[in-house]
Order: sequence, then C-alpha cells, then structure tokens
Amino acid sequence: MSERLRAGPLTVAVLAGGRSAEREVSLSSGSGVRDGLLASGHQVLWVEIDEHGCWRHEGAVLSVTPGEGLLDADVVFPALHGPFGEDGVVQGMLEALDVAYAGSGVAASAVCLDKITFKQLMRAAGDVPQVDHVGLQEPRFRDDRDAVLEELAALGLPVFVKPAHFGSSLGIVKVSDDEELEGALEAAFAHDARVIVEALARGVEVECGVLGNEDRMASEPGEILLAGGESGWYDYEAKYTAGGMELLVPARVSQAARERVRELAIRAFAYAGCAGLARVDFFVDGDSVLVNELNTMPGFTPTSVYAKLMAASGIPYPELVERLCRLGLERWLAQTARDIGARAGRAT
Repeated sequence: MSERLRAGPLTVAVLAGGRSAEREVSLSSGSGVRDGLLASGHQVLWVEIDEHGCWRHEGAVLSVTPGEGLLDADVVFPALHGPFGEDGVVQGMLEALDVAYAGSGVAASAVCLDKITFKQLMRAAGDVPQVDHVGLQEPRFRDDRDAVLEELAALGLPVFVKPAHFGSSLGIVKVSDDEELEGALEAAFAHDARVIVEALARGVEVECGVLGNEDRMASEPGEILLAGGESGWYDYEAKYTAGGMELLVPARVSQAARERVRELAIRAFAYAGCAGLARVDFFVDGDSVLVNELNTMPGFTPTSVYAKLMAASGIPYPELVERLCRLGLERWLAQTARDIGARAGRAT
C-alpha cells in the first residue's frame, strides 16, 4: 500500500439509501459515516441510491464502467442495509468496477443476510451453539402445511417468525398462541419466500462487534436492556425509537460468558468469510452462550450499537470509520496482487 493510502487523507465514496425497506436507516448510517470521515480529515463523495436503485451524485445520475472505479474514489463505504445493498448485490457491482470497499465481500454478505443459510453454515461448522430454529421455504409450507406446523410445534411457544432476508427487526412477529402462527407465517411469506421460525431463547441479549480482516479483534460485549423490561423484545421500535433500549457495556454476564461471546464472535466471523466488520448477536443465560445472527453492515450512526461497542473498546467513531476504509483498501490491494500473480503465472 502506498504511503498516501496507508496514512494520508482518502477520497471515500459513501453509498447510502437503496431499494430495501431499510432505506431510511441506511441514510442515517451514511450520514454518520460521512461526518466521521470528514472529522478525520478525509474527502467524502456522497452517492445516494434511490428507491428504484438509481445511483446519483450531486443530483446527477451516475454512469459507471466495469474496471474503471467509482468517481476516482480510493475506497467505497457501502452504508447499505438489507436486500439490494447488504446481500452481495452491490458488493458484486463494486467488484466489477474494481474498486476497494469497506466490509465483507459478495459471498459472506449474501450468506449472512440470509438467516437460514447463515445458521446452516454455523451448524455445519459443528462448534457454534445456536438458538433452536426451523427454516421454511414457501412451496413446502403451501404443499405440506400440517407437517410444517407439527415441526414448528416442537419449538414450543413463544416463537419469533422472521423473513429470512430482512434486517433491523423488520417484519418480525412474536407468536405466543398457536392460533396466531399461520397468520404470522402468511405475513412473513408476503415479504420473503424464505422464512425462519426461532424458539424463545432464555437469558439476556448480548452483542459483540468484530473488526479486522485476517487479524481480528472482538469488542467488549454489550447487553441490550429494553425499555419494556422482560415483557419487551428487540423489535424495530426498540432499536430506532429514542429511549427504546439501552446498551450496557460491559454486559452484566460472567467473565467466562464474556470471553465465550468474544471467542464465538470471531469464530462465526471467520467461518462466514467476513471482512472488515460485523456485529454478532447472542443470547446468554448464565455461562451458556447461543449465537443468533451476524450482521455484516450494522447500523452506523455514532450512537448505533456497533459504534458504541467499539468506542467502549478504545476506538472512537472517526477512527473506526477510517480504519474500516483502510481495511477495505488492504483487502483490495491483496486481491489485486493475487490477480496479477495469477495472470503472470498463466503467461509463462
């Protein structure tokens, strides 16, 4: 990496908005990233993706060419959430443009946004304990409804019914009565052809941030304390309404559980092939720790959970967003060197 890219000011294209239902959250995240980068002395190019997927910079529609980068930026920060942004689609486009970008690549982004595929991968790894769950595809539910309901009954009540590809707790329904289950499934399938049903996990909700590429660090774990107390759950309103939740850092769990959370966060990050950053969500009951989800691009306002976890671990927000950009550059330069080596090998 040149000295300028290693330590000097960067030109960063921040992508925000997008086609998903999490568009407004993305705009807030992108604004936070922009402000953090400006505070660190970097130049920011704002690129907003509208509801139809059109990219605009300074009001003009962007036209891009494969292999020619994006607005001559050194690196792109895709502050995008949900489908059409966090699922590998935009990452693939950035790969085609041959531009460095912050965060995970195509495969890890796609795997981790799909809650079912992520859990299947963790199950295949064999040493990542998880929340009990059942993954469903709509054709099976339509064709074999009675068998599906019988399988779901084994999870007990209450359960949480979730569209497989949504983030920010959108579309999630808590079901506490058997008579509510089919309606919740129908509502979830209206959003997504793949739906996951999760058993209630006992204990407290704990979140842990991961930062790095090959050399990774796990943050101090934080505990989610809901305004509704034990009767509440971590839904969209709790996440994005002022006073809906409080993050306690460090989490009020045992030292053994704290270290287990950090160990499993890095393990899940590595198994999924993530890069740059992730937030891993857990349930902790005594010394028992269960992995629930991994988010490759968590909310990114300065007051979002990931930023707070990293700040509590000694990395203030402006430094955090800068480090993520440099990690993206590091990964791109390493891949570029591999590509050059491969072409040279074919030529000899």
